[in-house]
Amino acid sequence: MTDLLALASDTHDFESRYLDGLVGPLPDAESIYRDRSPVRHAADLVGRVLLLQGSEDPVVPLSQAEQFADELLAGGADCRLVVFEGESHGFRRADTIEAALEAELGFYRELFAPGSPDGR
Repeated sequence: MTDLLALASDTHDFESRYLDGLVGPLPDAESIYRDRSPVRHAADLVGRVLLLQGSEDPVVPLSQAEQFADELLAGGADCRLVVFEGESHGFRRADTIEAALEAELGFYRELFAPGSPDGR
């Protein structure tokens, strides 16, 4: 989740009051929601970011990942967004889990051992 205010208004009913306990009840805690939302600090980020997102996530919508990626790229950060079609919140299919782990491993290899094909 990258935009807590959007999450509070967009998420499904089961999670609709979840943030009250973590952040505070709205509208009284609106400034805290803004301050703690990563999307509002994207311009300050330096480095690389890998975002893994399910296209059918009812808890954290794809639009949050897309907006965050756009903000990071606009701020000059190196961002890669990988969307897994048909996946929800928490990946379930074996092929998605494998692809997510491969993307993560590749990200770490590029970050910690650039130019090395096996990361060693």
